[in-house]
Amino acid sequence: MRGRVGFVGLPAVELGREVDWRADPHRNRSWMLNLHALRWMGALVVAYEKSGDRGVLERAAGIAEQWVRGNPAGRAGVSPWAWAEHAVALRAPALVRLSAHVRADWLARSLAEHARVLCDRSLYRHGHNHGLDQDIALLMIGCRFRRRRWTELAIRRMTASAAYAIDDQGALHEQAPRYGIYVHKRLGVALEAIKGCGVGIPADLVRRRRSLEAYVSHATQPDGRLAPIGDSPADTRPAGFRADEANVKVFDAGYVFGRTRWNDRKSAYYSIRFGPGRKLHGHEDHLGVTYHAHGRDILVEAGFHSYEKTAYREWTASPEAHNVPIVVGGVFRPGVATRLEHADADRQTFQLADDAYGVVRTRSVRVSHGPDVMAVLDEVPGRARVRSLWHLAPSLRVVSNRDGRVVLADGDWRATMIMLPAGGAEVRPGIVSPGYLRKAETTTVLSAPARSVLTLIVPGTDNPEISVSDSVVTISGVSFPRGL
Repeated sequence: MRGRVGFVGLPAVELGREVDWRADPHRNRSWMLNLHALRWMGALVVAYEKSGDRGVLERAAGIAEQWVRGNPAGRAGVSPWAWAEHAVALRAPALVRLSAHVRADWLARSLAEHARVLCDRSLYRHGHNHGLDQDIALLMIGCRFRRRRWTELAIRRMTASAAYAIDDQGALHEQAPRYGIYVHKRLGVALEAIKGCGVGIPADLVRRRRSLEAYVSHATQPDGRLAPIGDSPADTRPAGFRADEANVKVFDAGYVFGRTRWNDRKSAYYSIRFGPGRKLHGHEDHLGVTYHAHGRDILVEAGFHSYEKTAYREWTASPEAHNVPIVVGGVFRPGVATRLEHADADRQTFQLADDAYGVVRTRSVRVSHGPDVMAVLDEVPGRARVRSLWHLAPSLRVVSNRDGRVVLADGDWRATMIMLPAGGAEVRPGIVSPGYLRKAETTTVLSAPARSVLTLIVPGTDNPEISVSDSVVTISGVSFPRGL
């Protein structure tokens, strides 16, 4: 009411009574999108519906009319965010909500213009979360004005997009589990809108939405946070997603998720990435793993920082920001697919391979839950050499690094990372993002270069019992073949 707004966790801004629609006080793309989405205006409409205060409704109408008159489509000097496809999709439902209480030619004309833009095939984001928001917006306008052509187009596109974006296992092709949460929520809004419009709900749309729940639940760590894969902030906490019964799940879209057991915050948990090349909200994280045990993060990704076009944002999506094997002297080729060559969910052994550096790099992973141990073997052929790259959780500090054995500490708790061949492990300072627009200092560990590197992560001890022979490594009573 006073013209003060706050978006995406950034400090509040005084917009005043007359809004400058080109304002960008934080130099932040997400802030600009939220300004032009007008959902903050829509919140005033909801407040009016609850209170009956006409002053609140008049303020909402005044903001909307300011936006319409100040941002005509196609005029020079208008903010590029005004008619950006996602801003249009998010703004239209707020204007529809306003139109239930305000009868005005400027509002009706603007909604018709929004519908025209939303119908434009060249602007439609098929199979993308933006496309879903576009469909919801067009559906709501069509229902409001009883334009059957618009509602039918919206439902038809929505159904086709969901079939393309969500596979039969429930994995979303945007390559970031956080967007599985968003699409699940928005599909719920879509189904309610279809029902409210008095139109039949497509059964496949309901099924695809339900299937997302397994994807999100498997991508959720025992502490309730989402694994920070792709553009998924490390502090995201999904709620209300039903758990799958399987402790280990392989998604053909490119994920392995495993845990000791469900509903146990002390359960060990891991993720492994493979599959199609990077797209949409994915990172160059193939062959990457995360590991969580004893209620603590151990191996983490650099995470998601923001959508800003910065060098740091670009780095967070690079291979070096993930727990991957790096080929020494190799030139990384973006977008290369990774094969899952072997998977045994019962023994929790997996093998992956690709040629992203011009030579075949192979990663084998085996996980034990009694006691907890993760073993990772990285290999390259011939004269090539590989280094295993590990990003540690910010809570961990290195207290010892000798002969390929790195001891990690979090208070009195200890974990040990053992690399074979022994010797030459390099410890570097690093930075990860524990949440949106946040950074935290951490430690990165690089193995010595070798044709084959075996890394063992043993949580809960700084002195695991280990014996090594030509063919078997035994650690804390668990035996691993040297070749896994």
